[in-house]
Parts: sequence; C-alpha cells; structure tokens
Amino acid sequence: MLAQTHIKQQLDALRHGNASGFVRLRVAIEVGSFLGWLAAQTLYPRIYWHARGHDRPEYVALGCLRELTEPQAIRQVCEQTSQPHDDSPRYYGGLAFDPTQPGWQGFGPCRFVLPRIELVRRGECVTLCLNLWLPEQTGSDAFEAELQAAAAALDALRPEAPLPPLTRHSWQREDCPSQPQWQTLVEQVTAPNFQAHTPKVVLSRQSRLTHDGATHAADPQAVAPWSLLASWAQHGQDCFHFGFQFSPEQSFIACSPERLYRREHQHLFTEALAGTIRRSGDEATDAALAAELLADSKNRLENRLVHADILSRLAPLTTDATLTEPRILKLRLLQHLKCDIEAELKPGVCDWQLLEALHPTPAVGGAPREAALAFIREREPYDRGWYAGACGMLSRETSEFSVAIRSARITAQAITLFAGAGIVAGSEPAAEWAELDNKIANVLSLLG
Repeated sequence: MLAQTHIKQQLDALRHGNASGFVRLRVAIEVGSFLGWLAAQTLYPRIYWHARGHDRPEYVALGCLRELTEPQAIRQVCEQTSQPHDDSPRYYGGLAFDPTQPGWQGFGPCRFVLPRIELVRRGECVTLCLNLWLPEQTGSDAFEAELQAAAAALDALRPEAPLPPLTRHSWQREDCPSQPQWQTLVEQVTAPNFQAHTPKVVLSRQSRLTHDGATHAADPQAVAPWSLLASWAQHGQDCFHFGFQFSPEQSFIACSPERLYRREHQHLFTEALAGTIRRSGDEATDAALAAELLADSKNRLENRLVHADILSRLAPLTTDATLTEPRILKLRLLQHLKCDIEAELKPGVCDWQLLEALHPTPAVGGAPREAALAFIREREPYDRGWYAGACGMLSRETSEFSVAIRSARITAQAITLFAGAGIVAGSEPAAEWAELDNKIANVLSLLG
C-alpha cells in the first residue's frame, strides 16, 4: 500500500537523525470501515475505541510496543514525555471491575497497551500512525532492532475487507445467578438490617449463550466479534463503542452508554448514570415512561446515591465542581436518569488518582463502596472480570474512560452477556430481573 511506502521512507530517515524516546510517524490513508480494517489484520492485540458522540475521534490500535499491567503504573503515563501535544503516547486498555481480584485469564486486573500501529479518524481525516520507542544511541543494535520491528509490523498490515456476516444459531442460555438465586440475593440486600449500613448494592448476572457448533479453543469464536460490535453500534448511537482482542481466543466488546470520566488537561467531565425504565417504540408512551422515571422515588434515590458518592470522592482532588439536575438519556430500548458533573483538577492530580477515586462507581458497585464490594465478592456467584470495569484511552493530555456495561465476552465456546441492577430499599426481585432482561435484549436481538 502507498501509505506503508510513505511511512517506511520516514522510518528510514530516522537512521540519519538524532531522535530518541517516543516517536510517532504518521501518514494519511483511505479507510472506509475501521472495524472492517481491524478484522482483516493479523497482529495482536487488536483494539477498537470510539468515544460517545458523533464528533469524537475513532481509533484502532494494533500490536504492542509497551504494556502496563499494574494499576499504579498508570501514573507513569503522565510523566513519560514532554513532547508536543500530538506526539505523546496513547495507551488503550482497562481495569477489571474489582482490580484486587485476579480477573479473566488474558485480561487480568489491569492491562493497557501502547500499540505499535494506530489508525485514527478525526472528522474526514484518517491517519495511519507507526509508534516507536528509540534508544538514545543512533545506529546501535537496539536502535536498529526497533526500526526493524516497526518495519515488520508495517509489512504485516492487510488491506480493509468486508466484515464477515453474523452467523445466527439456536442459542442455549444459562443464567448465573439463576432466578431463584437472584431472588435470595435481592432479599438479602433489601433486608432492613442490611439497608441500615449498605443502602445500595448493584447485583449483576451473566447470561452464557452456547450452541452445538464450535467447542474448542482453537475454533473460530462463537460469533465474529467485530461484526457483532458493528451491528450493535448501529443500534447504540449515543454510546461508547469499544473492543479488546488481546489474543485470537477471546474478545471483550461493549456498547456502553456510561462515561466514567473524561479529562482534558486539568478539566474533568463525569456523570451519574443510574435509574432505568424501558422504551416502548411509541413517542407518547416513551414520554410518559420518562416522566414516571423522573418522578420515581426508588430510581431518584439510586441516582442520588451515585452522584453524592462521586462528588464526595472527587472533593479532595478537584475544585469548582458543578452538578446538573437529573435528565433523561434515551437509548434504543431503555431510558436512564443522568446527571452531568464538571470540575477542575487540583495541581498534580493524575489519572491513577481519578481511577482510584471513581472506579467502581456506585452505579456498578453500590454505596458505601467497600461494604457493597464486600457483599459482591462474597455472594455473587461468578467473576465479573472486565464487565463493569473501566475501559478507555489515556495519554498525558487527554484521557477518557467508559464503564464497561452492555458488554459481551466472546470465546469459541460461548458468548457471555452481562447486566446489572441497583438494589435499594423497595427493590422487587421480579422487577429487577426483568430489568436485566431488558438490558441484554438489544444484543440478543442481533444474535437471532
């Protein structure tokens, strides 16, 4: 491809300069479908990130130049470079819901990748980027090895191809916890003596879908993950769309409506998203349902617990925090209560401090945090892994994370869907179980 030729010329020129440290080479390229381009590649990891909002940049990340696998290592990103704005490293990855636990194999409690190759779309402009980390000694063996590794990654690139169609199967579904187990858990959380010290716990469920086809890890995944994400994104325009494929054996994709936070230099944007009601497909009925949600004491309490907790956790790190009144966020099948929060970071505050303070939010964990997490660790009968984790992109200048709800883990053996519900005083087990079904209905409709 012409783009590869041009970027190789830039690569050769580095031999005659004095560049060192992080270097990003870039060239314009024509790509129609980012997910189609990504699915055609052979390098791993394969990562896709597109933040909520039609005007937000779209990213594909391929290969691995450096990796962060300890949560505290996120601090390094703020200190790694003093290069101009667009030349600082961008890391893509996430934290598990509970980073104190081992997490899923291949994902772990924390994994962020500085990719070898990036594809970036800003507006109509698409750029192919090649990332290098050069030793100071030009012409040394280590310097030449880095150039050769970068050239090999370029040579491995494949042209964009159409996404494979979604294969439809007759799925068998297994819920964990089961509905009787769910009822018991909800009754435990809503018991007055428990409510006295822990007013909210977000309980969750995984729904494992299997079929009679592929059953071996070496087989193709149960569905093509990037094809599923592309279809899912069409039905979730006002969402974050992202996916991680660290190896061929499994993928984690999400179409999440919820932002954990966005940081632009020292300015912080976050939100409280809690409280849910269905949509009907009829505009007048939806408006009535939205009014019901805004007036519902149980859902207002759930949202209030979330935004109060966020504001208290941000207080030591920020100044000038502002909070909007709850409004309705409309998705394809659901409506949520949402409050927007903005603040200025105090000098020296970095992304690790923000992640430590905000993740997991009461919208996916509960309040108070430690009491709710203790209940989840003890009673929830499966490992959430990266479901309800913090996934996103971080750099020195700008970082953004989504809460990984409305997500799916895909292997050769199964597709596992996840959903959660905030349990507070007055929660009814049957109604909350129905809410879980509503939250996975969108992706289920795509699978046949």
